[in-house]
Amino acid sequence: MNDDLDANYARAGYHHRLGFGRRPALLLIDFVQAYFAPESPLYAGVEDCLASALRVLQAARRARILRVLTKVAYQRGGLDGGVFFRKVPALSCMEAGNPLGGWPEGLAPEPDELVIAKQYPSAFFGTSLAATLTASGVDTVILTGLTTSGCVRATCVDAISHGFVPVVVREAVGDRAAAPHEANLYDLSAKYADVVGEAEAIAALHRVAA
Repeated sequence: MNDDLDANYARAGYHHRLGFGRRPALLLIDFVQAYFAPESPLYAGVEDCLASALRVLQAARRARILRVLTKVAYQRGGLDGGVFFRKVPALSCMEAGNPLGGWPEGLAPEPDELVIAKQYPSAFFGTSLAATLTASGVDTVILTGLTTSGCVRATCVDAISHGFVPVVVREAVGDRAAAPHEANLYDLSAKYADVVGEAEAIAALHRVAA
């Protein structure tokens, strides 16, 4: 981003930090095999992103906060995917029974972790996520996942719209290209979320654990 844009945003007060709340939850958005298998139409080469998210997950487990994993799942034929399913034909790899819809190596939800199946970009749309977070007293959602320009962005915007502080972990979100990844991180930081490094997110979770 150029200096003129940064100066313009600074005058408008964009990139204001909200800070971590007292009761965070961790969201792992759509870490499914479709993004990691080279033969998949959705392969994105985001292995480093998963590695970062797993480190954040371990810190969240030690802190004993609510952890939520989402995955996209459609019935065969994609009838429950509506127009989104028609817009992105590659989503057919997440139909029921396709192994590309499963968890990648290294990610295995524990019994006390919530798994939410969704059909649309936002983890909030058409799911019980907002009600679950509210019932658990959550005030902050730490976001990791795929892709930055798609489901992460949609979930982030819905999170702040529902009254939760979104914190996006830079190294733990990913996209198939650097340009949309960086552009969306810049915009999310400006208007919707705190975008933080992995080390900062883990340090915050350590404080919760303490």
